[in-house]
Amino acid sequence: MSQFWSYWYFHLPNFVLAAVMYTMLGRLALGFFVPENWDNFIWRGFRLVTDPAVRVVRYITPDVLAQPVVLAFAALWLMVLRVAYFGLLFNAGLAPAATGGN
Repeated sequence: MSQFWSYWYFHLPNFVLAAVMYTMLGRLALGFFVPENWDNFIWRGFRLVTDPAVRVVRYITPDVLAQPVVLAFAALWLMVLRVAYFGLLFNAGLAPAATGGN
C-alpha cells in the first residue's frame, strides 16, 4: 500500500482518466441500444461522468460528426492523455518502476 501512496500523483490521475475513458466506452456501447434522452439512472450516471469530456471534444471536433463518433474520439483522446501523462512522468523520472511479481 505504501507503493500506492508514494506515487499517488501517478496513480490517482491515471485512475480517474481510466474510469472516465471506460465509462465513455460503456456509454458508447449502451448508446447503440437506448435513446440519448433515456431517463434510466445508469444512463444518467454515464452522462454525468462523461459529459465534461464530451463537451471538450465536441468543442474541437466538427459539428458534422454524429454523437457516437464524438464519444469514440473522446475515449481515444482520454487514452492518449493517459499515455502522454505516463510518458511525461517517466521522462521526468517520477513514474513507478515496474517490478516482477514473485
